[in-house]
Amino acid sequence: MKLKPYFIAHNSSNESYLVPTSGAEFSGVVKGNKTLGAIIGLLKEETTREQVIDKMKERFEAPEGVIEKDVDTVIYQLQKIGALE
Repeated sequence: MKLKPYFIAHNSSNESYLVPTSGAEFSGVVKGNKTLGAIIGLLKEETTREQVIDKMKERFEAPEGVIEKDVDTVIYQLQKIGALE
């Protein structure tokens, strides 16, 4: 899976944004925390759920179940708005 090219990711100090361009079916802004930004960053390249989880475990100190839940939630929401290939 991979983030569709119609979406632009932006990270500020503590917030992350995903903004659709004119080619996207979704119209709105996705706003989240650093975790969202990290996951979106990993989805800029072709990857799998398992690879995203592994990279998140390397980057953040959190229980594996929490990381898996966060990754699954983000993937589900991005699929719901049509942001993933």
